[in-house]
Amino acid sequence: MSTDQSSGEEPAGPRDASRSGAGKSLALLFGIAAVALGIDIVTKVAAVANIEGGPPVKVLGGLFYLDVLRNPGAAFSLATGLTWVLALLAIVVVGVIVWLAPKLRSSGWAIGLGLVLGGACGNLVDRIFRAPGPLQGHVVDFLSFLAPGGRVWPVFNVADSCIVVGGVLVVLLSLLGRDYDGTVHRKKKATDS
Repeated sequence: MSTDQSSGEEPAGPRDASRSGAGKSLALLFGIAAVALGIDIVTKVAAVANIEGGPPVKVLGGLFYLDVLRNPGAAFSLATGLTWVLALLAIVVVGVIVWLAPKLRSSGWAIGLGLVLGGACGNLVDRIFRAPGPLQGHVVDFLSFLAPGGRVWPVFNVADSCIVVGGVLVVLLSLLGRDYDGTVHRKKKATDS
């Protein structure tokens, strides 16, 4: 018998390792989401309190400008009249990630989905709690690349950056054949049949 009779415990098996991987992935997912959400909220509050209504602030020699804009739409000012739809879409994204979370076994996916979750929650907080009202709130954007007012690139925020970076990471992992559940798919060679 291979169990340790003196301690009464059985050695850890594949199911225990799977649970351990899930726990680590969950902690990573929600930890990253919490940090991303916290940074997004703090930077938006600081931008509104210190920059809104004033002239744009040049940062890093003009690489960025801090310039507060209230965005009722999505990226690139799309869907400006559909703020409530964007809020509901964010709620769906959050729900899908939370539903998928217990099945995660991949650190890469946990990081990517954590960034998307934190970013989606950050913009959702604005849509729920900012003027003009619940599910109609305008998102605070304040980072303008290369020129103030979004003349070169649309003005964005930390949440938007997290969503983009997390989304790109998830797509890359998918293209590399790495699934959220930890499985890796390899392309078959022409000689394999």
